[in-house]
Order: sequence, then C-alpha cells, then structure tokens
Amino acid sequence: MKLLLTAINAKYIHSNLAVYDLRAFAEAYLTKEAEIIIKKYTINHSMQDILAGIYKEKPDVLCFSCYIWNIRYVEELAEEFHKLCPEVPIWVGGPEVSYETELFLRVNTAVTGVMIGEGEQTFLEICEYYATKSVKKLTCEDEIPISEIAGIAYRKEENICFTADREALDMNRIPFCYDHITDFTNRIIYYESSRGCPFRCSYCLSSIEKQLRFRDLGLVKKELAFFLEKQVPQVKFVDRTFNCRHEHAMEIWRFIKEHDNGVTNFHFEISADLLTKDELALIQTMRPGLIQLEIGVQSTNDATIREIHRTMDLVRLREVVGQIQAGGNIHQHLDLIAGLPYEDYETFTKSFDEVYSWKPNQLQLGFLKVLKGSYLYEHAAEYEVKYHAKPPYEVLCTKWLTFSEVLCIKQVEEMLEVYYNSGQYEVTMKMLETQFESPFAMYQRLGAFYEDMGYFSMSHSRIRRAEILLEFARKEAIVAVPVLEESLIFDLYYRENVKSRPAWAADMTAWKALTREYCKNGKQSHVEQFHYRFPGKEEKTAAALPVRETAAVYVWFDYTRRDPLDHQAHYKYITESALK
Repeated sequence: MKLLLTAINAKYIHSNLAVYDLRAFAEAYLTKEAEIIIKKYTINHSMQDILAGIYKEKPDVLCFSCYIWNIRYVEELAEEFHKLCPEVPIWVGGPEVSYETELFLRVNTAVTGVMIGEGEQTFLEICEYYATKSVKKLTCEDEIPISEIAGIAYRKEENICFTADREALDMNRIPFCYDHITDFTNRIIYYESSRGCPFRCSYCLSSIEKQLRFRDLGLVKKELAFFLEKQVPQVKFVDRTFNCRHEHAMEIWRFIKEHDNGVTNFHFEISADLLTKDELALIQTMRPGLIQLEIGVQSTNDATIREIHRTMDLVRLREVVGQIQAGGNIHQHLDLIAGLPYEDYETFTKSFDEVYSWKPNQLQLGFLKVLKGSYLYEHAAEYEVKYHAKPPYEVLCTKWLTFSEVLCIKQVEEMLEVYYNSGQYEVTMKMLETQFESPFAMYQRLGAFYEDMGYFSMSHSRIRRAEILLEFARKEAIVAVPVLEESLIFDLYYRENVKSRPAWAADMTAWKALTREYCKNGKQSHVEQFHYRFPGKEEKTAAALPVRETAAVYVWFDYTRRDPLDHQAHYKYITESALK
C-alpha cells in the first residue's frame, strides 16, 4: 500500500517540515506494511504538472499539507484527481484546514477527511487503518474503526463526523526526519526544538496552542550536529518564541557556537525584550553571520499592543536591538504589521519611523492576515476589519485604516523592499533620508512617483532602479543630482562588479593604472573614481550630504571578501600616490 504525502511549497529553497515529520513518525511506529513517499512541488509549478506527477505515483491514499499559500492549489488538485481516481481517499492537514473544518469538507466534496491540528500520531493511525484494510483482503482481520482515530473529521455519507481531540504529543517521540536527504545545496531547512508559545497575541494561531513543549536538548544537539556536518546553508528554527526558556536557548546557542563550521547560518524568532545579559553576552561572541534574529515588533503604539494582547517592553526591546547592533555580528530582521486594531495611518507612520530609525538589516512591513481560529478572526466584526475572502485573508480596511491608506502603505512596502531590504542602494538611501521629514514620507513620495510614472507595472534592472531614483531626485529637487549619481555608482559596485556601466559613469581609462595594480584577480575586484566620501556601514545615517573632495578619490571593491551580514563587498579608499 502506498501513501503519498504532497508538499506544495512557496519556493524551491523551502523544505516542508510537516510532511517529513509525518513520514518519519509513521515509519518508526507502523506495525503494518505501508510505503510512504513524499512529492515536493512549488506554487510556481503548473497545476497540470502537479496533477500528472501525483497521478503517475498511483497512490492508494493521497495526503496534502495545507497552508494559506497553497490551499487553492490543494482544493483544485483534490477535485481533479478525484475525477481520475475516485476510489483513492484524499486526506488533508495543516493550519489552513484545522479550523472551520466542517465547512471545508462540505465545500470540497472530493476530500475524504481532515487531520486536525498536530498530525504525527493521527497520520500514523490513518496509515494503520488503510494498511489493515489492505491486509484484511488476505487475512480477514478486523479493520480498525475510523471513528476511533482521534483528531480527525471525515465524511460519512451525507454527514461530517468529528472524533475526540488529539492529545499533545511528546516531542521526543518524533524521529529525526532529515536523514533521508543527501543534497542540502541552496536549501533552507526548517527545524523545531519546541512547540507552542507562552504568549497570546490575538492575530496568531500559536495563541491557541494547547501547551508549550520542548524537545530534549540531547536530541536537539545530535540533530544540529548533523546539519553542521552536512554544511547546510541555513537552518531556520520554527519555534514561535525561541528564547522563552532561558536554559533551553543558552544550551543551543552555546552548542552552535562551539561547533561552528564557518558555513551554516541559524535563524531564530525571538522576543528581544526577554534576552538576558548572559544571552546577549553569548551571542555577541559568535562569528558574524552564525546566527540571525527575527524580532516581531509589530507596532510601537501602546493602545495597539494592549489590544492585541501582546506582552512587550518596548523600551527594553529598543535597548536590546541597539546592543545587538553595536556588536556588528548579528543580522537583525524586524517585523511590523499594518492593519492591527487601534493603528491608524498616523500611528502606523510613527511605528514605521521609529523602527526604521533602529536601522535593522531588514525591516519587513507585513499586512494583517485574519487567520481562521485566531482571536482577531473571532472579533473581526467588532474591529470592523474587512479582509480578502480568499487566502491569504489579507486586510482591506479596518475601523482605523481606510482601503486608500492601505494602498499607500502597500506602495511604501514595495519601495522598502526594493531600495532598503535588498541592500542594493545602502549609501544612496542614507543620503536621501536626510532630505525628507521622515523615512516613511520618503518611501511614500517615492511610491507615489512610481505610480504616477507607471513604473509599478514594469520590470526593472538594478541600473534602471538607480536611474529612477535620479529621476525622482530631479523631480523633487531635494538633493544635488551629481552627489546621487556618484552614490549610486558606489552602491552598484558595492554589491557586485556590474557587467554594464551606468550611462552617467566616468570613463575608466582615467585610472587604468590603479585598476592594473589592484585588480589582478579579474572580475573579483574593481576600482572606481569618486569626488565624495560616503558614510561607512558603521554610520547608520548620513547626518549631512558628503562634502566634495578637492581631488578625486578612489575606492577598491574586493568581491572575495564580503560582509557576512549583508554580503556587500569589502572596500577601502586608495590614492594614485600608492603607485609612485
């Protein structure tokens, strides 16, 4: 008997921890013969290709892992596959189908049943159920009643039946699930050392997790050693608040520091205001790039923080972010959410400007997703929240935020991604910030310029994005264009040895002697002439526009040495006198 676990991921580099865990758990505890295989796709695959791949596997039972990014694929695939193989049971599981389950089954009539919530033990028992039915044909053994499998909803004639709730699983019972994989090249591996969250943020499904559980540290260390040995590029912990237990976090951080292979990066989602002096002291001794921290700020508006039931000491959070940044060895990713209760356009602008002023390596501006099962979902009418009926259920407007304002914030989000989070215009954006009343105002005006010029509907190269900044500066008359022309050339070469030079760049033959001297490794280095000195990485803002030098200065970009946090080239200023 063959059970097929189907994962449809958002990107190729992502792995689906759920299906790997389900297979590992079932294979470890199965008492009846069953073959469990995994098929992986992405939302970029065509529906026809996925359907063909599933059909060719000839499964006896088909299972899908369901999330907001793939549920529409799953619904269509289930319907089409059922037409082809109506005798094959189709089971689904995951957060997108664990709430309003009866409605889902009544709408999606091709689906046999739903595994609700935590799935390992439930999937094992479903495997046993179908394996027993298969064996029964030969041995006449009594089959297990499906009604005895806890944690499911299933179709029985015209009725939808629910079984008893599934008890929370001891995490130590889950076998390591990645030992089947041999090639980790260019892959992000998801890993969990705990489940649940001690906090009750109203927009998050973790707020309704039954209990907080941890995997034994001996198992965790053994599994992390496997990733380190295989030199996995990135291991992303999916623990909702990794540092909620001090001893647990400290042991893991000590282990990865002591066994650092110089390659693997570990990503953690933390509450920065919970970090202790000991934890801060430890992470500040780590190799630059060994770990990165994702910190959910969400809002700096006190009324909003209280209403979403978020526990956060903003003063302490700001202090910790600054301390981590001062160490210069940790990539920080800070999050904001637009559309939360009591957050209007003005207060969101303040939240954005405050968090932006902390200069994280990345600032993710997200929009509220009204997730089924969350407290906010249950109180959406009270907050007058209107949101998309289809996944990902993103906010349209609220009592405090109009749709027009949401659209303006959308433009800010896109400009932030292109010009800040990409890291491709670091020096130029520092200078532009000094010319506006606030960072939010700068991105808002830039977004409005893109819309007026019709640029949002076009695809642009890096150099073209730079040209648009120059057009914007000319229109706004906010800064001397020659300064921006040079800062943009600096940014272009700071990131990579660009194949084609911008139209406004000077002729390189003027400093060919310096190029011969400093660029003996071909395209792995570059020399460029400037007439200004620009703020370095340690200078988080440009307090004023650079002063023009009395004589030309030269910068040598070395692409064999890059910043481990932002991957910019190493550079230094050189002079023509070095050749004399």
